[in-house]
Amino acid sequence: MLRHRTRRTGRFDHRVTLPQDTDEEHVSAELADGVLTVTVPKAQKAKPRRIEITG
Repeated sequence: MLRHRTRRTGRFDHRVTLPQDTDEEHVSAELADGVLTVTVPKAQKAKPRRIEITG
């Protein structure tokens, strides 16, 4: 069995467009053992709140 792998070396650039419902302030990326892990959390939707009216 012959296995062939290619590995790119040097700098590279890859861009993606994030969905609108992401929390851009808390996006994180980690590179460990040659594996890039990107975490993109969803934004919390505005919760309805009750406002009491007096008068």
